[in-house]
Amino acid sequence: MPQTTPPPASARTVVITGASSGIGKASAEAFARMGWHVIGTGRTPERCADAEEDIRAVAAPGARVDFLRGDFSEMAEVKRVAGEIAGLTDQVHVLVNNAGGVRDGLYRTSEGLEATFAANHLAAFLLTRELMPLLERAAQDSPAGTVRVIAVSSSAHMACPAMNWDDLMMLDDFAANTAYCHAKLANLLFTRELDRRLAGSGIATHAMHPGRVGTNFASHGDEAMQSYMAANACIPPESPARTIVWMATAPELGCGGGRYFHDLAETEPAPQARDDEAAERLWAESERILAALG
Repeated sequence: MPQTTPPPASARTVVITGASSGIGKASAEAFARMGWHVIGTGRTPERCADAEEDIRAVAAPGARVDFLRGDFSEMAEVKRVAGEIAGLTDQVHVLVNNAGGVRDGLYRTSEGLEATFAANHLAAFLLTRELMPLLERAAQDSPAGTVRVIAVSSSAHMACPAMNWDDLMMLDDFAANTAYCHAKLANLLFTRELDRRLAGSGIATHAMHPGRVGTNFASHGDEAMQSYMAANACIPPESPARTIVWMATAPELGCGGGRYFHDLAETEPAPQARDDEAAERLWAESERILAALG
């Protein structure tokens, strides 16, 4: 029989991608303080090592911290990391798909993918798919709605009127900031379709807009993006981290999935992010792209 109360924090596992800095690291520290088993991922070995040390330093007694390294613009790396996560735990109670960012131009990965679309959307899609058995196992042993998948999207999705179905990765007509907005719209459509597919599973899925955050987000962006971030006030990463922790734990968010939040409150995404037909099509196109990689 399912439990009627959530398991203790020490028995709950959260996976946070992009946890070596910024929002992901602040979120990982918050879960570690609460006594969770925190599995973080990052790309750069030095930053991963520093982040793991910092997170361990604030962890509550009984908490566990593991850190895995992988370049999430490479799908083979995502699959490898998913396998390593499965070696660390047999259940995932919360998955926070946070890794992503903006680039200053067109970069093709070793697998032929455009890096912005790969890191911001395809990596989250693939990791969620690969970890689904662990999420489902956690849901079987937990109260309905306490297992959750959270996507870190952005209000930048509003600048993208629709998915570019003829050139999803914008390889033929690339613009760096447009590609980022396009990928953030994909985050919301993925969340919507994932919620539809998980109906009745006991797993809730939501997305959030973190706001303009003082991180290294724009460090790989073009001059216009870096100037914009430098010229505008930014909030500390601990602010969106509070929203992520709330989204992961608040009882009232355990039902009515597919929603979008900012600063501890629900908000309305753009109409193009609520298009069920587009959400289903994006899922199929994402599967097709990944299948082509072999």
